[in-house]
Amino acid sequence: MSDTNKTATLTIDGKSYDLPILSPSAGPDVIDIRKLYGQADVFTYDPGFTSTASCDSSITYIDGEEGVLLHRGYPIDQLAGKSHFLEVCYLLLYGELPSSAQLEDFEKRVTMHTMVHEQMHRFFTGFRRDAHPMAVMVGVVGAMSAFYHDSTDIHDPWQREVASIRLIAKMPTIAAMAYKYNIGQPFVYPRNDLDYASNFLRMCFSVPAEEYVPDPILSRAMDRIFTLHADHEQNASTSTVRLASSSGANPFACIAAGIACLWGPAHGGANQAALECLKEIGSVDRIPEFIAKAKDPDDNFRLMGFGHRVYKNFDPRAKVMKQSADEVLDLLGVENNPILAVAKELEKQALEDEYFIKRKLFPNVDFYSGIILEAMGFPTSMFTPIFALSRTVGWISQWKEMIEDPSMKIGRPRQLYTGATLRDYVDVEKR
Repeated sequence: MSDTNKTATLTIDGKSYDLPILSPSAGPDVIDIRKLYGQADVFTYDPGFTSTASCDSSITYIDGEEGVLLHRGYPIDQLAGKSHFLEVCYLLLYGELPSSAQLEDFEKRVTMHTMVHEQMHRFFTGFRRDAHPMAVMVGVVGAMSAFYHDSTDIHDPWQREVASIRLIAKMPTIAAMAYKYNIGQPFVYPRNDLDYASNFLRMCFSVPAEEYVPDPILSRAMDRIFTLHADHEQNASTSTVRLASSSGANPFACIAAGIACLWGPAHGGANQAALECLKEIGSVDRIPEFIAKAKDPDDNFRLMGFGHRVYKNFDPRAKVMKQSADEVLDLLGVENNPILAVAKELEKQALEDEYFIKRKLFPNVDFYSGIILEAMGFPTSMFTPIFALSRTVGWISQWKEMIEDPSMKIGRPRQLYTGATLRDYVDVEKR
C-alpha cells in the first residue's frame, strides 16, 4: 500500500475536504477516510462493508471480474495442482513457499500436535448425542483456551506460533471427533505416519473392528478441498476473526468466533445447499423441469452451486475441484447413487445451455466439493465442519497479520441512527 499523492475531494454544505487516495499492489485505489469524522463530523454508510476496506493485507487477493485468486501472489490453480495443503499453510502463515528443510520441519511440528488433551474427550459428553458437529466445534475450539494456557498470550510471538500450529494440527482431530460423537461411534486417535488428509479420513471412517485405509485418490481429493478453501480474503468469517482479535481475545476464542460465523447458511453452508438442491431434483429425468424453473423469473427456485457472489466470470477453484470430482466418481462410481448421477448430468446440461453460458452461471467450487464429500460418505452435516477445518489456516494467518500490525485498533463500526431522539421518562402509571 502506498500514497499515490492523489486526493478525492468531498464537498459538504459548500465546504470541501481532501481525502488521500491509497494505492494497493493490485486492485482498485482506496479513499482513506480515517480522518473524515474528525474533520467534517460525518460518517460513511456502507451496510455489509461491501465497498469498504477494513484493513490492509498481503495474504490473499481476489479479482472477481477476471476470476483470479492469489495466495501470496501464487494462483490457486497452481497451488492446488502442484502443491499440497500443509505447504499452502506454510505459505499463508509465513509469506513464502518453504524450502524442503523448512517444509519437513513444519510438517513434523504440525504432526506432533494432532492429539488433543485427553480430558477434552470428556468435554464432548456434555453435548446431546444428536448435536450438530458445528455446534460441537464452536464449543470445543473455544474451550481450547481452558486446556492450553501456555499459548494464549497474544503479545508473545512464541505463544502465537504455538497456538497457530496447535489449531492447524488439532482441527482435523476435533472435526473427526465431532462426527464420531454425532453418529455414536468411538473416537479414533490420529496416526502420525499418515499425511494430513489421510489422517483425517481415517479418523472419520475407521472403527475398532475395521481399519479404514484411505485410497490415495480420495486423500488427494480431500487435500484439494482443504487447499481450495484455505483462505478467501475478507469474507464474513475472516472479518469476524479479525474483529474478535482486535479486542485482544485469545486465538482459540477468535477462531471459535470464525467457526460460529461460518455456520451461517449464507456463508459456509453453500456446498450443503448445492447437494440438497440435487436431492430435491432427485432423478436425471427431472433435470429439464428444474432447469426450466431456474430460468423462470416468476419462480423462486434457484439452482444452488452455480455462479458466485464474488466471481462474476468463473470460480478459479472450480476447475481444479471438477478434476478431483471426476477422479473420485471414476473411482467410486455413480451407478448406485442417484444424487451423483443427477450432479453429473446437471453439470453437462448446464454447461451446454445458452441461458447459463450467457449469464456465466458456471458450476462453482461448492457444487463440486459437495459431490466429492457425498461420494466419500460424509453426511451433509459434516460439510461445513470440513470447510471450517480448511479455513482455519486462513483465519490464523489473518489473525497473526493483524496482531503483528503496530497500527492495530479495536474494531468499532459506526451506525446511521434511526431511533427516537431525546425524550423524558414517563412513570408507569401515566403511560
